[in-house]
Amino acid sequence: MYLTRPFGIEETHGMLSLPGVNFRSTSNGKDWTSVFASVQCERPFEGVFGPARDQLLVLHRNGPVEIENILDRKIGARTVPAGSIHLISSGEEFGINLKESVETAHVYVRRAVIEEVAVDIAENDPSKVIINSDVIQNPTLRSLIEATAFALEDDSTASGMFADYLSRAIAAQLIRNHSNAKLKPSNGILNVSRVTPALSEAIDYMSNNMDSTINLSDVAEATNRSPSHIARMFRSELGMPPHQFLIKLRIDRARTLLEKSTMSIAEIAYECGFSHQEHLTRLFRRHLDTTPAAYRRSKRN
Repeated sequence: MYLTRPFGIEETHGMLSLPGVNFRSTSNGKDWTSVFASVQCERPFEGVFGPARDQLLVLHRNGPVEIENILDRKIGARTVPAGSIHLISSGEEFGINLKESVETAHVYVRRAVIEEVAVDIAENDPSKVIINSDVIQNPTLRSLIEATAFALEDDSTASGMFADYLSRAIAAQLIRNHSNAKLKPSNGILNVSRVTPALSEAIDYMSNNMDSTINLSDVAEATNRSPSHIARMFRSELGMPPHQFLIKLRIDRARTLLEKSTMSIAEIAYECGFSHQEHLTRLFRRHLDTTPAAYRRSKRN
């Protein structure tokens, strides 16, 4: 069900084409087929946007900001705190009045991916599964969106594979927690056709426990799978072992804290599960070719 053509900005709602959008990074021009992602600063605007065929998630990376649904005045204006995620269902028209500037990450997931994952985890007809439009708080989804944003800076050929996995993990979270789907009961028996749910459980565990030491055996126990099976799934789906994926999550979390918090670098290192500040600095330089201190200065300047 995956589409072979790259997912370009022309397939989005058009909100990102407004003159007040200042892009930081975007997947436009990359060979990503299952997901489109971008990070930008959005200035205040008001507009009505026609439906897109794919699912949109908008993460507010700072805030709070005031927004208003201009198609449903009964909802009125609401104050949206940092970390909130605005879900806009595929095929749905929407109208927004953004009253303040905000930094956002937009992630579009192909409807085909939603339906493919629904085959594995939902009893409903996949074409009838509807993701609820809402403003939500979901730490796991937030981590997945931030990981997708982090992948925008990876120019290697593996970034597309990583983005494909993230789109499936996001789809699983949406179906499980924010849809009309009736989930299939879990019988605890491993089924190769249900790889996506198992990987989603693994990333949930990593995201929620990254400030602690995480071993492969911990992930296996949390997901009721064997360590060897967890390792095979990560390699086959992502092209990387679980520990490399965990490093990506931790570095991404550190980047967010460096940008948004006043915590010291040593505190951030421990918060993200690094053994000490030097450990964070070494991996930060290896993956981003800079140091945490230099990264923080560049973002604040």
